[in-house]
Amino acid sequence: MKRIGKLYFRYGTMGSAKTAILLTTAYNFEERGMAYLCFKPVTDTREARNVIRSRIGIERECKWIYQDTDLYELVCHLNEDGGMLPGWMLVDEAQFLTSLQVDQLARVVDDFGCNVICFGLRTDFQTHLFEGSRRLFEIADSIEEVKSTCSCGRKTIVNARIDSDGKIITEGEQVEIGGNDRYVAVCRKCWREKRIDD
Repeated sequence: MKRIGKLYFRYGTMGSAKTAILLTTAYNFEERGMAYLCFKPVTDTREARNVIRSRIGIERECKWIYQDTDLYELVCHLNEDGGMLPGWMLVDEAQFLTSLQVDQLARVVDDFGCNVICFGLRTDFQTHLFEGSRRLFEIADSIEEVKSTCSCGRKTIVNARIDSDGKIITEGEQVEIGGNDRYVAVCRKCWREKRIDD
């Protein structure tokens, strides 16, 4: 009987533990002897090598996804080479996928019965949807928010970009890679008022 997979999108703001959840999921699969693969778009240049690393210090090796990577063809090659198709594919920083790559992942789910869990941001620092996130919202089988709390007590919604003085800025390129030195997750009200509570 052909297995039936699902395309999942788990989104949240920066610092909401998305990557830690991905890595914990990978650990659980290993403990149970379940086949899986980890992927990350090469756009995220914070790591010098192909690893997914959480802010809490745990990490896993992964395969890079380049702008021109055909994810469906990649899985087809695994199948043709006699390799075992993974039951699960875990994708970090899924907001950096192209719409076409999200469609390719959906086809992997539909044709091979793999389960694909994409973790990523919903919007950029100006509150606009990323391309990959938009497509996942449009076609994912399951969508779940990974929630976190603003310092004022409200739910975080915005990945606010900050300057070297810690002040919120609203102009610039959509993609600027950075961590706590460049971004802070805040609620909509704090973002609108350009306020960061300590």
